[in-house]
Amino acid sequence: MPFKTCSYDCIYCQLGRTTVHTIQRRDYVPVADVLQEVETKLKENPQPDYVTISGSGEPTLNVGLGRVIQGLKRLTSVPVAILTNGSLLYDQNIREDLAAADLVIPSLDAATIPAFEQINRPCSQLSLERIIEGLQDFANMFRGRLWIEVMLARGLNDGEEEITALTAILKDLPVEKIQLNTVTRPPAEAFARLLEQEQMERIAARLGQRAEIIGNFAGKVYGHGSQQDIEKEIVTLLSRRPCTLTEIAFLTGLHKTEVTKYTGRLVEAGLIEVVYREEAYYKVLDGNRRDRNV
Repeated sequence: MPFKTCSYDCIYCQLGRTTVHTIQRRDYVPVADVLQEVETKLKENPQPDYVTISGSGEPTLNVGLGRVIQGLKRLTSVPVAILTNGSLLYDQNIREDLAAADLVIPSLDAATIPAFEQINRPCSQLSLERIIEGLQDFANMFRGRLWIEVMLARGLNDGEEEITALTAILKDLPVEKIQLNTVTRPPAEAFARLLEQEQMERIAARLGQRAEIIGNFAGKVYGHGSQQDIEKEIVTLLSRRPCTLTEIAFLTGLHKTEVTKYTGRLVEAGLIEVVYREEAYYKVLDGNRRDRNV
């Protein structure tokens, strides 16, 4: 997806505020370009656990999504995962597009209308009832692995009423996992705040054995190259989401000392910046996103 084209404008989004707020499906990114880039990366790197489709926005808005999934299936035996906000699953065409995936992880951050509107700030054409119905319809027809992600923000969707409503929706939904997350990365809005570990554990207990608290992401995906190549990879990585120094080191396979050298140069060049959210995160400046020809 082009940068921040989405059906939601979530207060916690690590990419910032939505710039194109829409539910219109279009050919936003050419299918051939996506498949070519994945093919190149698979040749350059060890086999990953999944090829994951996400995007700088909502990937189900791309009308070519089904063709991307089918193309990946022809390209590699690596399982295909989809990260989606789940807002458009009421659309039968989208449910059919996703049917060929191996793992789908939709979000459901709230089960009450006030919390839903406060946290996700949906397009005006969307209703919580329709979104939940679409999620239920998809869960009943999908034959792959289905997990649900719930992003919790302090004082917004962590109260008794919200958790009770969420529990009622999820208890009969045939999903393998309920993944609980909270606002640890720099959010779009400063008032989006994280929950403490103890509160996360209490909510996980309420949601039952399928619930788990998601830890920090880790997984090496890049190799080594020239200084220019490494700096480009770091900017590409940070254009997708902010990362800590430790995460950049792990993802690039570099020592932290080396990463500090590269990030220092990128900060000086005005390509990235450091922001503080419990700890220091590096992020791409708004004018330097990957889809804006970094």
